[in-house]
Amino acid sequence: MSNYLIMSDSGCDICPELLAEWGVKQIQMSFMFENAQFDDKNNLKGFYDCMRQGGIAKTAAINPDTFYNEFKSVLTDGLDILYLAFSSGLSTTCNSAKIAAEELAEEFPDRKIAIVDSLCASAGQGMLIYLVNQKRNEYDSVDQLAAYAESIKMNICHWFTVDDLVYLKRGGRVSPTVAFVGGVLGIKPVLHVDNEGHLISVSKVRGRAASIAALAKKYGELAQDTAGGTV
Repeated sequence: MSNYLIMSDSGCDICPELLAEWGVKQIQMSFMFENAQFDDKNNLKGFYDCMRQGGIAKTAAINPDTFYNEFKSVLTDGLDILYLAFSSGLSTTCNSAKIAAEELAEEFPDRKIAIVDSLCASAGQGMLIYLVNQKRNEYDSVDQLAAYAESIKMNICHWFTVDDLVYLKRGGRVSPTVAFVGGVLGIKPVLHVDNEGHLISVSKVRGRAASIAALAKKYGELAQDTAGGTV
């Protein structure tokens, strides 16, 4: 039986119940609406209620102290850790985990924390967790499983579209003018997470149907198994 625990964060967009079923421990990210803070595991209703009322959500990376406490509790139980991190191209979360791991290395010299920068976000990060978890019983050490994660993460392609340009404008990824004109004309961007884990806009099409067709075309071009594969 493996003597390590797979961990990740809520950037993976996998529900806590499913992660628990897989035996994966999740560390929660936080977000803010003005002076109110919500935990995205326990207060999703509050989050969506605020959005419906026009609230603007601001996210916060997980800090080193949180990682220190979460990691330490696992190490104290005599387990090594494989942490599959939210993309370093989108957040400082991965770096925070590395800082905590360096501090704990002195306290737990016989334990190992392996951190894999997934270069992923959302469903892509969730897919990496799923694929790695499927192989966990084939590897005795956390280093071996981490090496497997590193070997497959670049096979995960992140192509998606959005129906609303508001949050791309708020995130600085499109200008207010482009967001306004795009909204009027029904322009939908096709976006991609590149090999450095950054979110980039690749093309723009008119209409939701055209944007979905563009994604289907990319799947046909890039999928290793178009008949039913996951990568």
